[in-house]
Amino acid sequence: MPADLPRLTRDRPAPPAGVVHLGVGAFFKAFGAIWLEDAMATSGGNWGVVGVSLRRPDERDKLASQGYAYQAVELGPEGRQVRKVQVLRDILVAPEDAGAVLSAMADPSIRIVSLTVTEKGYTHSPATGRLDFGHPDVVHDLARPEEPRSTVGFLVRALDRRRQAGARPFTVLCCDNLPSNGRMLRGLVLEFAERVAPDLAAWIAAEARFPSTMVDRIVPATTPADIDDLARETGQLDEGPVFHEPFRQWAIEDDFVDGARPDFEAAGAQLTSEVEPFELMKLRCLNGTHSALAYLGYLAGHETVAQAIADPVLGAFVDRLWHTEIVPSLAPPHGVDLLAYTAALRTRYINPAIRHRTWQIAMDGSQKLPQRILGTAADNLAAERPVTCLATVVAAWMRYVGGTDEAGRAIDVRDPLAGRLRTLSEGAESAEARADALLSVREIFPETLATDRRFRDQVARSLASLENRGVQSTLETFQ
Repeated sequence: MPADLPRLTRDRPAPPAGVVHLGVGAFFKAFGAIWLEDAMATSGGNWGVVGVSLRRPDERDKLASQGYAYQAVELGPEGRQVRKVQVLRDILVAPEDAGAVLSAMADPSIRIVSLTVTEKGYTHSPATGRLDFGHPDVVHDLARPEEPRSTVGFLVRALDRRRQAGARPFTVLCCDNLPSNGRMLRGLVLEFAERVAPDLAAWIAAEARFPSTMVDRIVPATTPADIDDLARETGQLDEGPVFHEPFRQWAIEDDFVDGARPDFEAAGAQLTSEVEPFELMKLRCLNGTHSALAYLGYLAGHETVAQAIADPVLGAFVDRLWHTEIVPSLAPPHGVDLLAYTAALRTRYINPAIRHRTWQIAMDGSQKLPQRILGTAADNLAAERPVTCLATVVAAWMRYVGGTDEAGRAIDVRDPLAGRLRTLSEGAESAEARADALLSVREIFPETLATDRRFRDQVARSLASLENRGVQSTLETFQ
């Protein structure tokens, strides 16, 4: 690649800011930013984005010299399409200047604060959905409200500034894969605000809005090779491109402060009064089987989802998981055929152009399992339906967080509880004891589920089989 290759630049001004987005990363750049740009292209409006990185300056450092423009590359089975995205105006880095972030959020021209901070970014207990007041960032933010570190701390302080200035609140638009994500985040914000000032909590409860959403697009991690290949293809160097599948879906609860929002419908989003059926369908059918493919696939030596689903034994297991344990747990959204939906998911998984790494999906399992797997298992147990496949996915996660794959290679486990989980795993002398030790982690497993013998015994059996016989032999028993 030529050393003097020109850098990607902006060819039009960014629109005036109307959105602050917390957690600028690949998913927002390949999903939310594109929806906003498409909505403005169709219906106008001032919905430019001030991005916020809550932890590291990486995205700011990659995009600042490009005027915050970047390329989004659609990876279809028959080829790729490149578009330049220019909706970002700036990226602020919270640890460098929390005050600048608060000032941006408190600006009355900002009508929406959206979020993609991942499950662990909410400083809550996934098992209970309540705010973790023992989390170091929450403790810090209660003591030093003008220098917040946590997502909830930033939201509450910015809303308080709005209230004190006599301004209207912003809409908080959560775009992470969590059940009833808007309602969940509203609860966390109100818990925190109540500790700050009861009248603040009352104002937020009455005036702010927290619509729930369901987001769906597969966005694999960008590699240095991807950047080099794109530069050779376009003749310009872009340090911050994103790559994504053609499919996208966004269901949004139509509940915004003063009705102020982009024309999402014009861009193809589904505005609805009831998001929960959409998000539950997606969390269980897509994210649940993604986690199954991540843990079982990684342990079996598959680097990507496409490789894992192409494995006849693993592919058959996922089909069984869908048809016997996930789909029966769901009430489909109006007009949706769940069997057709899962068939479409399978087609998306085998797209050879998408290299979605199993290791990437396996990250932060302690935060993801409650939404993706455990809720389905609890519903099935209550209805006397089987949980054999679901328990096997949990067992595969337990095997994974033990830190060694089937070939004896070390696994780089990325999880907020990684050290604790590894200690519990190594401290047990048998698969059964290991299952009990990990099931005792209440931040992940509710007591009612962990102590249900039907679930516990199947997890222990599957873990023993995975440890002694491996993934392939274990899953062959399901055929």
